[in-house]
Amino acid sequence: MESTSGTARTPESEFIEASRVFLRDDFLPKLLYCVEKLSDEDLWWRPNEVSNSIGNLVLHLCGNVRQWIVASIGGAQFKRNRDGEFAARGPIPKTELMGSLKQVLAEVDAALAQLEAGQLMGRLKIQTYDVSTLQAVYHVVEHFSYHLGQILYIYKMRTGTDPQFYKF
Repeated sequence: MESTSGTARTPESEFIEASRVFLRDDFLPKLLYCVEKLSDEDLWWRPNEVSNSIGNLVLHLCGNVRQWIVASIGGAQFKRNRDGEFAARGPIPKTELMGSLKQVLAEVDAALAQLEAGQLMGRLKIQTYDVSTLQAVYHVVEHFSYHLGQILYIYKMRTGTDPQFYKF
């Protein structure tokens, strides 16, 4: 796990920095590592029709973080096709998929860098939800972590190896 700088002066600014660190410096490198080690075929493998492939999960993460942060907090225009994220069967090449993820996370990081502590209690309408800005950020970090766990599980199933992210 990556740590924050320790220079935040308020809990709010620590929360914003921690959210950026988790997404940019912890979760993204782990996801990229797994994807780089897999073939395009492995990225679109699914154990059954009700489960998602890594490709679907990456498309879903791109849509989710763009909607919840880049559009809702950052103000960018975005029309999401959530059902399409799960319906895709690939193959979208690994380089294109990872390029999209890197781009959206750079946009998320930029939006969070502009977020001020006083905005965290503001209300946002996202999908059918009326949430605080803090809750939207918290949701994205939690949601990304949740799907990263699924991606790690598929990675281990397909490679039979442990990426050893926590080897000390």
